[in-house]
Amino acid sequence: MTDLKIQSENPITMSEVADRIKKIEKRDKELSFRGNKTKEYLEHFTEAEKASKLRKKLEALELSRLKDRHIVKIIDIMPEDIDSLKMMLSNEAITLKEDDLKKILDVINE
Repeated sequence: MTDLKIQSENPITMSEVADRIKKIEKRDKELSFRGNKTKEYLEHFTEAEKASKLRKKLEALELSRLKDRHIVKIIDIMPEDIDSLKMMLSNEAITLKEDDLKKILDVINE
């Protein structure tokens, strides 16, 4: 067995995972059982075009405490109100001002 080394870790949205699965499907001609189930799930719950635009807009806010993993989580969950956003970020070591939370929700609700 070979030794695998992780070169880098980057959080990606569910729509980016769907794109990668499509590339794998083209390369391998067919997916495994789990691959097919994942593809079905992602097709049902993601919108690739909307996710990429949303990511750019959230990054453009330039909130210093908001990291890539937070942005990905926000895009995947799409909270609808401030309480949902606070609850989603409560597990992280991040505190955002009320104004910043409103900015994030404004971008999501556009």
